[in-house]
Amino acid sequence: MSDPRYQIDISVVTRYLPEQSQPDQNRFAFAYTVTIHNSGELAAQLLSRHWVITDGDGRIQEVRGAGVVGQQPRIEPGQSHTYSSGTVMATRVGNMHGSYQMLADDGKRFEAPIAPFRLAVPGALH
Repeated sequence: MSDPRYQIDISVVTRYLPEQSQPDQNRFAFAYTVTIHNSGELAAQLLSRHWVITDGDGRIQEVRGAGVVGQQPRIEPGQSHTYSSGTVMATRVGNMHGSYQMLADDGKRFEAPIAPFRLAVPGALH
């Protein structure tokens, strides 16, 4: 059971970037746009991120850092924050998941999980 004061919903849309990819060198670039919606009862600030990126060969890369694209947005209840970023993988298919570390206005720190999502070159999956 989760506390209704601390509810963050995260959705992700991905896109393959052929202009930044070099398939002959096993370099596949992807963009992703994340929308972070505060469906809780308290405003919360995004302090940091943790991503786990797994390519099609099972290689794992972890990324941790402050904020997202240089920002630590404070999101009011009922409001959203959207940003875009990207990653490069050595395979045509992979996935990402992770979490955001949040700080609610009442001082409580909590994690907002990011469900796994797929990165795939169009036509790579049948």
